[in-house]
Amino acid sequence: MGLPDQLLLSDLLRRQVRCDQGLERGAGVLAWMHPPVHRLLGWASRPSAFAQKRLVWRLDQLRGLGEQEVFVKGEPAETDAATLERLPTLIDAALTGADDVPLGLVADAAVELRSGRILHYLVARSDPRLPGTSRWRLSPDRIVDQQPGRVFTALRGLDDLPVARASVRQQLLRRSRRWKEQVQEVGGRVEERLEGWLEEPPWPEAFREERPWPERDRDPEPDPRDPYAEDRYAGEPDEPDPLEDWPEEEEPQDFREPRQAPPEEPPPRRDRYRGREPHGDDDPWI
Repeated sequence: MGLPDQLLLSDLLRRQVRCDQGLERGAGVLAWMHPPVHRLLGWASRPSAFAQKRLVWRLDQLRGLGEQEVFVKGEPAETDAATLERLPTLIDAALTGADDVPLGLVADAAVELRSGRILHYLVARSDPRLPGTSRWRLSPDRIVDQQPGRVFTALRGLDDLPVARASVRQQLLRRSRRWKEQVQEVGGRVEERLEGWLEEPPWPEAFREERPWPERDRDPEPDPRDPYAEDRYAGEPDEPDPLEDWPEEEEPQDFREPRQAPPEEPPPRRDRYRGREPHGDDDPWI
């Protein structure tokens, strides 16, 4: 289980400390550093949630890193919480720029584990405990002066620093700025092409010399190189029309159907009750 070349201070403090005897010595609570030379000397852990005792570990006691644990070798130095609070540190210090303008807070630091040298600090604009906030990389040579709880720089804003980790808002702003630049670039290309189309007619050279429509209806001028231009078909006789001698069809005779005799009227119905012929005045229902 080897050690990386560099490590964030927050990754070191969030892990549980386990000594070479297999005992848990609590999670890290504070960094032990020397701010004038930007160097990390060690860190402190809290073995009990109710006791005021703190255990201080040197950086050279670090032997390995796990997912949730850090392995150390040797015995720590015991102290209390009041003594640790008097140790100088730049973590959670307010960052100010030019003209004493507040820019953010020093939230974290990248440390070289072999020597303890701080490579750069990570600055947050708002509360660093909020998840998903942006981080800007502040190198030690950018720091002009430092006091307990304050770090002075000559920066005009955090945009002068490189972004180490962008938040969702920063990513959206960066993408929207990139899309805007791409749209402007495409718009410039389209405008250049449109100006080129307006300067040059869209039709080719072959159509520019074409005759207008009234001249197309006129008879074309004979070609002097053609010997048969006018008398090609002058000597040939006209062929007869094959439809002139076609026999005419006879008109069909009128076909009439024979007339049929009208149907005979049925005999009048006799009265079956009185034995006489029915009259027109008789009621058929009686």
